[in-house]
Amino acid sequence: MKKKRKSGENRIGLQVVTLCISTALVLILLGMVVFTGLTANNLSNYVKENLTVTVMFADNVSDQQAKVACNKIRKKHYVHRLDYISKELALKEQTAALGANPAEFLGENPFTPSAEIHLTPECANVDSMKWIAKQLKVDKQVSEVTYEKDLMNKVNKSLSKVMLVMIALAVLLSFVSYTLISNTVRLGIYARRFTIHTMKLVGASWSFIRAPFLKMGALQGLIAALIADAALAGCIAWLYRFEPDITEVVTVETLVITGVSVVLFGLIITTFCVYLSLNHFLKMKAKDLYKV
Repeated sequence: MKKKRKSGENRIGLQVVTLCISTALVLILLGMVVFTGLTANNLSNYVKENLTVTVMFADNVSDQQAKVACNKIRKKHYVHRLDYISKELALKEQTAALGANPAEFLGENPFTPSAEIHLTPECANVDSMKWIAKQLKVDKQVSEVTYEKDLMNKVNKSLSKVMLVMIALAVLLSFVSYTLISNTVRLGIYARRFTIHTMKLVGASWSFIRAPFLKMGALQGLIAALIADAALAGCIAWLYRFEPDITEVVTVETLVITGVSVVLFGLIITTFCVYLSLNHFLKMKAKDLYKV
């Protein structure tokens, strides 16, 4: 009797371990979907923030006047960052690029103050650019406003396609993940269907029967989620080791949201699958237990 009981406990323990590992693998997949989606969004914002509008000031505008104008522009809602380029800095950069100082043969510094405006992601589109350029040109100190219209169109179109693919992939993988976890959980409960039926025969209510299974399901989901988070953290650490600049798009917020999402997925999906599978077997009659 003791051997049979020990054998049964070992079998249940093996099922729990198998369920945790299987669920962890699926949660890693879901975590990768969340992580990739957030990273793609960060990458989209990063690219858009590096699309610039160049403001050229008139020849008669001094550095001091240009700085005052730039401080006003910085307060605009569409400005993410503004880099001011003085006449001296422009001359220095062009001298380094050309290998000769233009002021030496022209007799004066030919450059004017300018500013490069990095827009907020929501304003980095052609329609907003037209409106922004029109607003900037109202200032008489501004002689010209330029931006890469064609480049902006290409970037926005490419990012839109990438986001659509990511959404479709997320929906597909979420469905596949739910199916895999559901089948794994159902197999575990299937092995204990006769125990469930015995509890019904002695008068246990459905809620009483569900309670230990739901608690165990939630615990297994939590353990699986922690395993998945550890695996994802290891992968991200390895990626950071070979590409430190990845922190530009992989932020702390992205990592926290991914980790919390995996835990929530583990708890909610596993518990929900246990609940549905239990109801399925609770509704079955004794003769039907041998047919499944």
